[in-house]
Amino acid sequence: MAEAPRRVKDVLLEHGLRAKKHFGQNFLADAHLAAKLAELCTTPAGGSVVEIGAGLGALTRPLLERAERVVAIERDRDLIPILRQELSSFEASGRLEILEADAKTADFVALLAPGPAPRVLAGNLPYQLTGPLLQRATAVARHVDRAVFLVQLEVCDRVAAAAGSASYGALSVFVQAQFEPSRAFVLRRGAFYPQPNVDSAVLVLTPRPTPVSEETDVFRMLVSRAFEQRRKMLKNAWSGVPGVERAAARASIDLTLRGEALTVFDFAHMAQELS
Repeated sequence: MAEAPRRVKDVLLEHGLRAKKHFGQNFLADAHLAAKLAELCTTPAGGSVVEIGAGLGALTRPLLERAERVVAIERDRDLIPILRQELSSFEASGRLEILEADAKTADFVALLAPGPAPRVLAGNLPYQLTGPLLQRATAVARHVDRAVFLVQLEVCDRVAAAAGSASYGALSVFVQAQFEPSRAFVLRRGAFYPQPNVDSAVLVLTPRPTPVSEETDVFRMLVSRAFEQRRKMLKNAWSGVPGVERAAARASIDLTLRGEALTVFDFAHMAQELS
């Protein structure tokens, strides 16, 4: 394991670069795990992948060994020449598009549309941007066949948590309304350079055939208020919401419960009744 991080460090030093903390750069440095991650993204082989945060290309290269088309998004302009140098043959063939862009605003649907199915979102997500990027993934759930993200272990467990568990919260509900999440495998902190202070995990998101709920203003309000103060009963968390008691009765929701007791389907029923 020690040699791979050294190689990443050497590549950065060769180009006079260091990992940038403000970009949340922790580069995947284990080629075996990168290949394993790429296989999850591209089974069956073929299809199209939009990779968020291509970095030094650790995941990009094994993706290209299996995918028909890859769009590699990278925000750090200093890394773009390295990607182009390392992956020039793939770019020349038209199978790879390297895009200097911010994943928070990139049009994932438009980038995936020209390529063949299955269409996949993938990437090693910067820790400080994981929440916003997961929100963006939920917004395009109907346009992708899968999303495979490398995230902080705690975030992965929160996303996949069941109602009633300590990890279950608003993020769990919003993601599970659109996807069926699962944890594929854990990556220890030594698999990255520079080494982070936490372990990571691969989060696989499979779109539901039919979303549990649209993320309407009402649905978003109910979920957010239910978890703002976890110890509050729902009757207090939702106080002042017009018609909430009648809607709860119709949806068979006990307002003396706390938000963590409600399933994604319960929140969806409440939103439907209030609407």
